[in-house]
Amino acid sequence: AGGSTDVFASVGADGSVRMFDLRSLEHSNIIYETSQEGRALLRLAWNKIDTNYLGTFHGGENKVKILDVRNPIVPVADLRCHSAAVTGLAWSPISSSNLCTVAEDLHVLIWDLAGHPQGKGKNDPILACNIADPISNSEDE
Repeated sequence: AGGSTDVFASVGADGSVRMFDLRSLEHSNIIYETSQEGRALLRLAWNKIDTNYLGTFHGGENKVKILDVRNPIVPVADLRCHSAAVTGLAWSPISSSNLCTVAEDLHVLIWDLAGHPQGKGKNDPILACNIADPISNSEDE
């Protein structure tokens, strides 16, 4: 992830995204911190093709934040179409601009971020599917 096999990232209960380098584990860099105190970030997913991008979400929240690790302070997008808490996300293994999100609203949404306007407006997925049972995580392999 992050363009190198030596770099990985994690999210935490403090609402931060931290990047680590296996060659120097005594240090980590906080690349993003939420402005909402006490809001844990639950998961993150690296874009498999363009490793400058990752997605993450807060526990109990219905939107996904897309971060550019070259300038991560402000998310490049907030994807908000779920009506309940997001439970998983995965980037396409064949397209750098496609992301799948799942939520407690029993919807699977596919997003196309190609040419995406940077900002926090409401964005529409390119595909939506209703499912019968909740998905707690999207497979990304």
